[in-house]
Amino acid sequence: MEKRRLGSQGPEVSALGLGLMGMSDLYGPADDGESLATIDAALDAGIDLLDTGDFYGSGRNELLLGKALEARSREAVKISVKFGAMRDPAGGFIGVDVRPPAVKNALAQTLVRLGTDYVDIYRPARITPEVPIEETVGAIAEMVEAGHVRHIGLSEVSSETLRRAQAVHPISDLQIEYSLISRGIEGGILPTCRELGVGVTAYGVLSRGLLSGYWSADRELSPADFRAHSPRFSEDSLGHNLALVDALGEVAESLGITVAQAAIAWVLSRGEDVVPLVGARRRDRLAEALGAAEVDLSLEQLERIEAAVPVDSASGARYDSAQMAMLDSERG
Repeated sequence: MEKRRLGSQGPEVSALGLGLMGMSDLYGPADDGESLATIDAALDAGIDLLDTGDFYGSGRNELLLGKALEARSREAVKISVKFGAMRDPAGGFIGVDVRPPAVKNALAQTLVRLGTDYVDIYRPARITPEVPIEETVGAIAEMVEAGHVRHIGLSEVSSETLRRAQAVHPISDLQIEYSLISRGIEGGILPTCRELGVGVTAYGVLSRGLLSGYWSADRELSPADFRAHSPRFSEDSLGHNLALVDALGEVAESLGITVAQAAIAWVLSRGEDVVPLVGARRRDRLAEALGAAEVDLSLEQLERIEAAVPVDSASGARYDSAQMAMLDSERG
């Protein structure tokens, strides 16, 4: 698989990364056996960037990844870990802690669950105004110096925060939502990343399944599926958004690819500094996503795709109001 470098000082990784969240959390039940088989298939196909979070499944996702990597060479994979989100025993989110002591405590537990002595990229999932980004990044930098972290990343931060963080320690990449229907970073955050030499790991490239080509208006969501509370999947917005998907589907069909492949290939086309994270939980969906890496879209084809899903055409915000309020990237 093609390789891309995360920023001017980050690691070289596969052009596609695998996001593991849905294997343990937020999308309803998942099968661990199929999840492990999917991770194996991704690694065999050349994907070497694996993204997890210590709060996904309250640690279960890291344990799953650790098991998947038992028979693999540690140096052959790049593990990206998010931290900072706190949960109660029932799985509810109860806040964010990115103070320096919390950084080191969370990392210590992550290393045990993963069965490794370092992570390749360590990043706060969210930040709070009460804790200066300089303190959080400074604490991770100490872990870089100690050899427990190779690179520092960030997630969903503003241009201003990114500049402040970069002044403390080089930032490898910013993990942020970026898709055909979530293009907000193009107005400021993406240019800032490029100015500073910071890569982008794009999550939500299929907009949580909306752009997969498999979503239907009558699909029922379990209470454990957080999309049940997502504005873009609400009764008021879903019909409009699925009409956009239908338009994209017509273009994709004319190109001989699937809707999902068109959406992923579009993100891949955004630049050599952008690495899409695909959230496949099954081998068949992974195989489809891998096909997108073989799609080379011409300028005319890109224009047709963008005409089908124009900028700011989606109905509904990408998160509900409470979650949007937690995004530093939406504050400035």
